[in-house]
Amino acid sequence: MKSISVLVLTLFTFLVSAAWPQAQTQWRHHKIITFDVPGAGTGANQGTTPYGINTWGAIIGWYTDDSNVNYGFLRTPDGDITKFDAPGAGTGSGQGTIAFGMNTWGLIVGISTDNSGVVHGFVRNPWGGIKTFDAPGAGTGSGQGTWYTSINDAGEISGGAVDESNVIFAFVLAPDGNYATFEAPGAGTGYFQGTDTPTFYGLNLAGTMTGWYIDGNNAYHGYVRSRGGRLTTFDDPKATTGPQQGTQPFSVNPEGAVVGQYYDASNISHGFLRSREGKITNFDAPGAAGGTFVASNNAAGEITGPYADSKGNVHSFIRARDGKFTEFDAPGAVYGTYSFGNNAAGEVMGNYIDANGVYHGFLRRADDEHGR
Repeated sequence: MKSISVLVLTLFTFLVSAAWPQAQTQWRHHKIITFDVPGAGTGANQGTTPYGINTWGAIIGWYTDDSNVNYGFLRTPDGDITKFDAPGAGTGSGQGTIAFGMNTWGLIVGISTDNSGVVHGFVRNPWGGIKTFDAPGAGTGSGQGTWYTSINDAGEISGGAVDESNVIFAFVLAPDGNYATFEAPGAGTGYFQGTDTPTFYGLNLAGTMTGWYIDGNNAYHGYVRSRGGRLTTFDDPKATTGPQQGTQPFSVNPEGAVVGQYYDASNISHGFLRSREGKITNFDAPGAAGGTFVASNNAAGEITGPYADSKGNVHSFIRARDGKFTEFDAPGAVYGTYSFGNNAAGEVMGNYIDANGVYHGFLRRADDEHGR
């Protein structure tokens, strides 16, 4: 399934491996606030990874320390940072606590990897209390377990799990504690095949959930699931369906529009927007010769994500509802700027990688676009 998450693997493994040190694009750097969690490591592949932003501008994510252990963090709109660790989280390299989702009320969900490499879901309340959970049918071996990935304002949680046979299945957890597990039609039953869910932006207030399933040939296909359990599968018409190709949705906004990426025969990724009615629009960020990746779409229909240019340099974009693109780089980015999410106010956040391979957080203020 995901050693951290499929989105992180997609963006960091593919894009960072392709990235070369890049000349800094000229932007008004005062638009972007950069930050680090105190205690974050300063070596390559260590540092701060913000992963989502809620309506009020609160940001969650994780940081990796000098021993390569992960810990969760919450950054408030005024910049205060609270660090946290789920009970039972491991202290070995690659273990620990990762925050994946948060709602308007400050409930945070994510994963805790224990000392045996087993993954557990957690919920953190606004007062700091944390409880861990395991989905029915989740495996108990290393690399198996439960992922809590998104939580909406109704308190519903979406996620996925890896069973004892290393097959992935998805679920929705109701506020009363009942799990509704499911597999998309056509999902494979082989090693790390099955039905999966994206993080933070995969579940909206109406209970609409999106994600993908991996078939027997290891190709990706999209799905949308209603609160009542109706599941619709889809493929981008331009997607090819070889191994590791296909269609991957990553976000559903309040109006039910789904965004993500599809892969072509050359394994280049391109963005798509699927309306609630099922109409698909394809797009690429200008200059995205190396691929366009899509992280999220907000209530205003703005879409954000990173893209790679012809030299493998990684930048981020914002696509307005009318199709206009704004591209940007975080100050200090050498190995790429990775936008991971946006909120209803138009704020965009993510991380960038410096010359030493260290991750740092950024927040791009929406009002800076208009000079306020």
